[in-house]
Amino acid sequence: MARRFPSRDEILSFIRDGEESGKGTVTRREIARAFGLKGEQRTRLRTLLKQMAEDGVLAKGRGKRVSDPSALPSVTIIDILSTDENGDLIAAPASWPKDATPPSILMSDRDAGKIKPVIGVGDRVLARLSSNGKNRYNAVPIKQIGKGAERVLGVYRKNRQGGMVTPVSRKEGRDLVIERGDDMKAKTDDLVWAEVKNTRGYGPRRARIREIIANVNDPASYSLIAIANHDIRMEFPDKVLAEAQSAGLPDMKGREDLRPLPLLTIDPHDAKDHDDAVFAEKTDKGWRVIVAIADVSWFVRPGSALDREALKRGNSTYLPDQVVPMLPERLSNDLCSLKENVERPVLAVDMQFNARGVKTGHKFYRAIMKSAIRLSYEEAQAGAEGNPNQRTKPYVDSIIKPLWAAYKAVNKAREARAPLDLELPERKIILDDKGRVKGVKLKERFEAHKLIEEFMIQANVAAAETIEQGHLPLIYRVHDQPDEERVEALADYLAQMDYSLPKGQVLRPRNLNQILQKARERGDDHIVSQVILRAQSQAVYDTKNLGHFGLNLPRYAHFTSPIRRYADLTVHRALVAARNLGAGAQTERETSHLQKIAESISDLERQSMAAERESVDRFLAAFLSDKIGGEFAGRIAGVTAAGLFVQLDETGADGFVPVRSLGSEYFSYEQAHHRLIGQTTGGIYHLGQKVSVKLLEVKPLQGGLLFELLSEAEPGKKPSGTSRRPGNHRDRRRGGQPKKGKARKTGKHKRR
Repeated sequence: MARRFPSRDEILSFIRDGEESGKGTVTRREIARAFGLKGEQRTRLRTLLKQMAEDGVLAKGRGKRVSDPSALPSVTIIDILSTDENGDLIAAPASWPKDATPPSILMSDRDAGKIKPVIGVGDRVLARLSSNGKNRYNAVPIKQIGKGAERVLGVYRKNRQGGMVTPVSRKEGRDLVIERGDDMKAKTDDLVWAEVKNTRGYGPRRARIREIIANVNDPASYSLIAIANHDIRMEFPDKVLAEAQSAGLPDMKGREDLRPLPLLTIDPHDAKDHDDAVFAEKTDKGWRVIVAIADVSWFVRPGSALDREALKRGNSTYLPDQVVPMLPERLSNDLCSLKENVERPVLAVDMQFNARGVKTGHKFYRAIMKSAIRLSYEEAQAGAEGNPNQRTKPYVDSIIKPLWAAYKAVNKAREARAPLDLELPERKIILDDKGRVKGVKLKERFEAHKLIEEFMIQANVAAAETIEQGHLPLIYRVHDQPDEERVEALADYLAQMDYSLPKGQVLRPRNLNQILQKARERGDDHIVSQVILRAQSQAVYDTKNLGHFGLNLPRYAHFTSPIRRYADLTVHRALVAARNLGAGAQTERETSHLQKIAESISDLERQSMAAERESVDRFLAAFLSDKIGGEFAGRIAGVTAAGLFVQLDETGADGFVPVRSLGSEYFSYEQAHHRLIGQTTGGIYHLGQKVSVKLLEVKPLQGGLLFELLSEAEPGKKPSGTSRRPGNHRDRRRGGQPKKGKARKTGKHKRR
């Protein structure tokens, strides 16, 4: 008597068991023998297997072999998608059958690091796989074979045919078509990563969903989009958290005792970490100033799990609704935070200044301190101006007044040094308890800000000097002079405004400050500040000392924020080595990799800055989404052949005015002068010009705003000749519908 005929699930289970045991694909004969099938049941089996293959449940092999389509061969091509909480790499096969659930593949961070170049997210890798249970594999890389398929972050919406993914990036073009079976069961309004398929010819681009992140209607998604777009690492691996949790405070051995001195911290009122403290007192020859910085090098040792993760992050990333820290909270908000009236280890620099504010000496040492009081910038400023509150009143004479007096002296030397005096307004987004924008305000800049900034600059200079004296390599913060081409273009532009910038001479910050001062007197400071800012080189990290043009310093290193910048941590380690201060010093291995580290953290800094700008753009766009049709005052913040970028005065939000929406006149784009000039009337739209705009369209997901310009062009001289050259003019018909614009990501400040 024939045995009971097996179900589809039983057959599939048998095939999977054979593949996971290492036998590979199985034959129809092996299936029949396993289930005791004979005669007509074998014919029925052949029909069923054919149907299962047509349904995509099975894949046909050579001859009469069949296999589970979700099972993978022992050597296959995989794409690295992301990292897990332990820092290991999560991958998926480069291709798999439609409607089949893609297997989960894990590659250890240690194995990935053995391949050169080091494997990371976005790479395509040839790997050796071993089964780790149902539909799960471990991977060992064989070699990197390039980049994986294009991945697009977007919002999924279901339709009758399957679904569509609308990209969130302003650089992406068309929507992506998601066919049935490629959606990973995503729901409408899910924020997803989609992988573009290799489709040829014209027509819609097709993709499959690789990962579901969040629901796009959550305000937190604006930051999540920026984080995902720029590969900002959010979760700390378990090893890193465990290492941070096990950290303990050092004893007094080898440390100075600063606990009797009334050091204080001055930070924004909502700061959660406090990594620098200051103290000043009068001396016979001038002033003694101590800058004490959290001793992060004691806790984060070279080569440790904490160190490796910090290097991968490079710095903390500051978004409107959250901070993605470089170090776990156990360190950043606890052991390395100089809390009020709590003993904490520090690396301190003890500096001496003469009456003219010139530094005459300094010394670095490890110490234990206890912050006397934590002040906000507002509290410190009020205390210095004679309006202390109940908290600050007892400390005015003993702490605040000596600090301000020392700053007055040091500021004299700063004025003599004449760094670039380029102050641009900064805005702060105010969120409600649900994470939505309720307002935007200009950040007030107090003398207290300048005090802390200048003392930190002096400490950074002292750090660079000490490490150089110890003949050790270090990572400098460098800001090179503007190149000749930029200086020439700047001089030509300023000449149009009747400002004189000498050509053929070595440019000094003092030259630019003189122009900035005149611009303030004339009311041109906004536009002049913008063009001078655009002429500057990018500040970066480098082991080669190029000096710091903006600060007008021959050497400069970042020392004062090791909680949030990896560059500062390397400087701490170099100081520990140079001064022979004990554990946590720079190692030979770290020394040999400093240039690579400098390049990496420079890239990571730009990555974080881009994420910060993107998230701000999206929050502001969402804030303005119910104000379509409203009129706003602003300034032209950028000029291109395609149109004008306008920054709103009240919120700082950036939007675009397409050139074809300006009217029927042809306009010529003059790049060197940052302006559009009408070919008929000579009317001018230029950088820094005050304008009024109407808000036409808002795209919160892209952070994009589209404006209609309400202001007339400024009168100008009609150009000679009316010829139109391709690429230099745009046809703009009055009353025509403007093209949809794209708001740009503008950097409102540069990091020192």
